[in-house]
Amino acid sequence: MLLVQPAYAQRVEKPNTADSSRLRQHLLALIGTPQPRNYQHPASLAQAADYIRRELQAAGARSTDQPYAVQGQTYRNLIGSFGPETGPRLIIGAHYDVCGEQPGADDNGTGVAALLELARLLGQQPSLPYRIDLVAYTLEEPPFFRTQQMGSYVHAQALHTAGVPVRGMVALEMLGYYDDRKHSQRYPFGPLKFIFGSRGNYVTVAQKFGNGRFGRQFARQYKATAALPVKRFKAPAWLPGIDFSDHLNYWQFGFSAVLLTDTAFYRNQHYHQPTDTLNRLDMHRLGLAVDAVLATVLHL
Repeated sequence: MLLVQPAYAQRVEKPNTADSSRLRQHLLALIGTPQPRNYQHPASLAQAADYIRRELQAAGARSTDQPYAVQGQTYRNLIGSFGPETGPRLIIGAHYDVCGEQPGADDNGTGVAALLELARLLGQQPSLPYRIDLVAYTLEEPPFFRTQQMGSYVHAQALHTAGVPVRGMVALEMLGYYDDRKHSQRYPFGPLKFIFGSRGNYVTVAQKFGNGRFGRQFARQYKATAALPVKRFKAPAWLPGIDFSDHLNYWQFGFSAVLLTDTAFYRNQHYHQPTDTLNRLDMHRLGLAVDAVLATVLHL
């Protein structure tokens, strides 16, 4: 029997495209801390932060830390800027902490690996038409989720307070888990499977109703550009899962923001479990997701 592989399985890495080996290298560094990178192990969280900063600097970013204190401990967002110093900017972010005692390869090692590979690719561009800030957030996970101690809340609030013009924000949240089998994809509302299908083989661009021009433009361009299946999902902000990442804090300050994800626990049954490991991830499709982000932000 001849098995026909999907086009993304035939991926050949080219210059100016994401490198699967580099994505794997980043994931190994993130999951390889002495203890899980969470608020209960600040030394491991700091080790991950130091790695992220070095990689941003190596990519040619203007690198800054955004420290803040929680319960007597200092935590850091890491920011890498590309393009003009002034003018409207696009924020692309991913949290680097994990929930509990688990490696967090998909959640959210893949988001951070994608962020760092995107940094390398942006650093290769001869020029950018607007500023792009790549931000690695701390304290996204419980017990800080939906509090003002989230790194993304601190960052979004600082932009709002300073009156910084923001074109939009993209949250990279779990981008490496795919399952081509039927019924591998679940939804917050069962009938959605008849619209989006039952196979967990796609990336979703999720946003709330009334999210503004940037959200529409990003979702449309990303779907048109990507070499893997993309589903555009728009729903009320109260629908479970629609705001389960750092983009929710940008909504709070009036910025247009979207979530780019493999749908997390609606697909990946290893979410927040010790089994969220590197061997379960698809580096090729993670690379394709990164390539589409680059192509989209260069054409917005």
